[in-house]
Amino acid sequence: MAINFEKAFGIHQHTIGVRARRTEMLSSNIVNSDTPGYKAKDIDFKLALNNAMSPESKHVFLNMTDSRHKFAQGQSSSDGSVLFRASKQNDVGDGNSVDSEVERSLFMRNNLEYQASLNFLNSKITSLRSAIKG
Repeated sequence: MAINFEKAFGIHQHTIGVRARRTEMLSSNIVNSDTPGYKAKDIDFKLALNNAMSPESKHVFLNMTDSRHKFAQGQSSSDGSVLFRASKQNDVGDGNSVDSEVERSLFMRNNLEYQASLNFLNSKITSLRSAIKG
């Protein structure tokens, strides 16, 4: 009897990828907090998770315009879930919309949620391993 990992792991296998992307984005916001003109970005988590779970959005197929081209496909990274965050602080004249404290808070919360998903997956894998071993 085959194990269906989609059913075994549920939504958490997809949340890890979305949370990892969000970690990169939030850390980029923190690093660029003093960059003039930089706009804070974030992910619409619900939309990104729905896109990650839909089978048709997992791959990007490239057009072959020449017979010598190789068939290629890659992961899609632009799923429409990336948004710019409205600034809650007064503009100091440089056009930067990053609030460092807000970004750090969101970063820490995202890391806690990422760790929770990892712990859940770890417990599922441990359960599957013990079921297989008997």
